[in-house]
Amino acid sequence: MAERKRRFKVEIDGEEFTIIGKSTPEHMDAVMEITNQELATIKKLMPSLSEKKAALLLAINAVSDQLEKQEELDKLKEQLN
Repeated sequence: MAERKRRFKVEIDGEEFTIIGKSTPEHMDAVMEITNQELATIKKLMPSLSEKKAALLLAINAVSDQLEKQEELDKLKEQLN
């Protein structure tokens, strides 16, 4: 049976967003917390960066992390075969 999508209201960097997905509230809370922490770190390290560029850098970092984790998963799968 297909999971139902839910609406989540989250606050990122002081701005409210509605996110639609199949995640649990606990998962979305964790996503919001980590996003806010990472964005705060980027802004602290580069205070002259615009909001848009800080958000873009956060997105690039997230995609990079995702690719690294996928490579690790692929290697583990290869080892099992």
